[in-house]
Amino acid sequence: MAAQVSLFGIRHHGPGSARRLVEALDALKPAAVLIEGPADASELLPMLADPDMVTPVALLTYAEDNPANASFFPFADYSPEYQAACWAVRHGAVLRFIDLPASDRLGATAGDVAEEIAAGAAATDPVSHDPIGALAAAAGYDDGESWWSDVIEENPATGPIFTAVADAMTALRADEKSPSAREAAREAHMRIEIAKVAKECDGAIAVVCGAWHVPALTERRSLAADRELLKGRPKTKVKATWAPWTAPRLARASGYGAGVVAPGWCAHVWETRDRDRAAEWLAKVTRVLRHRGHFVSTASVIEAQRLGTALAALRGRPAPGFAELREAAIACLCNGERAIWDDISSELLIGAGVGAIPAATPLSPLLEDLQRQQKATRLKPEALDRQLTLDLRSESGLMRSTLLHRLDALDVPWGRLTDAGRSRGTFRENWQLRWEPEFAVRLVENLLYGSTIAEAASGRLIEAMGKEAELGPLATLVRNAMIADLSRATEFGIAALETKAALTSDGQSLLAALPPMADILRYGEARAGTAAHLAALMPRIVVQAALALPYAARNLDGPAAAKLRGALLAADAAIQLAQIEIEIEIVASWRDALRALVNDDRATRLIAGTAARLLYEAELLTADQAADLLTRMLSPGTPVAEAAGFFEGFFEGAGQRLIHDATLRGAVDAWLMTLDGEAFTASLPLFRRVFSALDRTERRRLMDALFTRSIGAARGYRLLAGTTDIWPAHQARVLELLRSGAAR
Repeated sequence: MAAQVSLFGIRHHGPGSARRLVEALDALKPAAVLIEGPADASELLPMLADPDMVTPVALLTYAEDNPANASFFPFADYSPEYQAACWAVRHGAVLRFIDLPASDRLGATAGDVAEEIAAGAAATDPVSHDPIGALAAAAGYDDGESWWSDVIEENPATGPIFTAVADAMTALRADEKSPSAREAAREAHMRIEIAKVAKECDGAIAVVCGAWHVPALTERRSLAADRELLKGRPKTKVKATWAPWTAPRLARASGYGAGVVAPGWCAHVWETRDRDRAAEWLAKVTRVLRHRGHFVSTASVIEAQRLGTALAALRGRPAPGFAELREAAIACLCNGERAIWDDISSELLIGAGVGAIPAATPLSPLLEDLQRQQKATRLKPEALDRQLTLDLRSESGLMRSTLLHRLDALDVPWGRLTDAGRSRGTFRENWQLRWEPEFAVRLVENLLYGSTIAEAASGRLIEAMGKEAELGPLATLVRNAMIADLSRATEFGIAALETKAALTSDGQSLLAALPPMADILRYGEARAGTAAHLAALMPRIVVQAALALPYAARNLDGPAAAKLRGALLAADAAIQLAQIEIEIEIVASWRDALRALVNDDRATRLIAGTAARLLYEAELLTADQAADLLTRMLSPGTPVAEAAGFFEGFFEGAGQRLIHDATLRGAVDAWLMTLDGEAFTASLPLFRRVFSALDRTERRRLMDALFTRSIGAARGYRLLAGTTDIWPAHQARVLELLRSGAAR
């Protein structure tokens, strides 16, 4: 090689490595900086130094013919590779990636079994699997993280760190098994690229790579042998771009293999490289605690710093690290309560930072498609909350609605639907818009489902439908597909619904499927063709639900009965909503099922009461018939628990009936009079829950109606005002108490 080549073995996302690397580059002043990374993305590398590039960001590479086949290479401020790229741009040095091209990684297919087996065999070697852990064990440390932090990342002392790391890795690799075919090819490719640049440059060359690769890159190998290793490697056409990334996705806990335990701490180490790291960290902890409402004195912060320093000295560490400062913060700032630290640790250690990319960056397919649709629909992404009302009868309104629904299916809630036609009819939608930078990351992550918004949303919904075992949630997914105008997902979902409905006899699941289906029929007025899919399916499910309902309502405990009651109310409302689309005979079968519930002695009383209320509201029970039914169900011979269940099922959410219907009110009064003091007191929470929906005026009207009968008034006052006082003798005083109770 004609030029001087210096290799700097670093740890990805290591703030100490980044600091030492910048110092080494300042001293070396290389003419070229070569970085471990996909060689075919080198033209994008200088963009890291763009003033509009805000870390964390990720280099995204994906197969041109299959965007779902993609790889990410994240960078943070404290990543040595990021600092090296910025240094090279500032000083006008040649800047390149030298690792295997992305076309190699993305061109690999499932048929490359031998490569995977070889890689797995190499991973079983404890040294190659965790070289830093091996060095830590030799130094007497329990884990590699602590050793590497003490020696490099958090060590304030200077010294020949990169030389020492190279010597250590050389010793470790002396007894290494043969590397996997992929690792051998990677190192061969990097050696070839280094040699190529060495011939082109007259000055020094800096190579920034993972510490494990340093010994292999210093070996003297013939170019012919290295080229032989690269023969027959897979290839495919690829594209590359930058994408915003997030701090949580830099964490190892997110599944990112090269990630760090605490991105927030690493960022702090980088930012305070020339300042008092411990004091500033404890000040940051204090600010977060005070913001959460905890009292933290300045004296406690001083004690925490002293304790952290003492712990570091006892443990033989060069300076207080994350572990020492965490324990000091718990002891001195959190009053020894670990729960307080756990409450703030995510904000401190992980953070919520989102990167940004320059406007000139070539975009990924989904981001490009979103940008096109934003222009077509004239929807501008803004970071502020903005209300948007859409008229689905207009072409522009329907286009905007469809885009927002498709993004929602991709878990990109740019718009949140606040009022879907409830107040303005089925042709109106009210949205609240707010664009968050992280949405761009979510779009990139959805590339595996398709290269356009429509394809990706359809693919994601189809995957969710295939995994959904319950009929109700499946119907909701089908509704979402129809509203988003995704025909492929809709057809798949309808087929899945028909199959599951044919195999399902569970009443709860059948009931849960009806509300989203009715919603689809309602949206059919605004979205042509959507209602036709369910013209035959929904009536069939109504019949199945009617047949299964009496059996589903028997012998239920409290939580199960409450869940079924909610499903029953929602299903009846759905049938009412879609009644125009359902034959009269089908609706009649549903009403017959409700009557069967009322007359079934084995049906849970809460469900029977709910069924009776639905029949009454549908005017299939007259006031006299309802009063007779209540009198029978609330008769003295009925156990209090069963009577209370029927009462709750009939009146909860419909207590206004007692204001206008004297016959019903009389039946309830008669039941209340049969309760002894203990039973009445035990039932007070039920009474309050039933009447909680009444506003102040309705309460006053009900009490005025109750006052027409002295006994009923006494009972009414007791259940509305929440007291068990004895009925006062003087009626004027009673009226005053009743009105004061209404005022509360």
